[in-house]
Amino acid sequence: MTKIKPLGDRLLLEALSKEELEGRTKSGIVIPDTAEKERPEQGKVIAVGEGRRTDQGTLIPLAIKAGQRVLFSKYGPTEIKVDDKEYLIAKEEDILAILE
Repeated sequence: MTKIKPLGDRLLLEALSKEELEGRTKSGIVIPDTAEKERPEQGKVIAVGEGRRTDQGTLIPLAIKAGQRVLFSKYGPTEIKVDDKEYLIAKEEDILAILE
């Protein structure tokens, strides 16, 4: 496998599959597969960059760590494919929340 190291304030995400996400609503209604064709909004952080540099050159580390589940903006991340596996690369500003 190719090792991917994001640069700057970017993160490497793996979108959560429909098996990892609940396939039903809070009221118990099952959502069919055809309704889940939209772009994912939750993922697992695989790797993080070193952080963002200020204009003065100071490094500000990312608040997000590898292994965390996050909620990200739907069209913010860039899709990439490496070794037949799909990933997303997002900037820290595209991350909306850490899911605990």
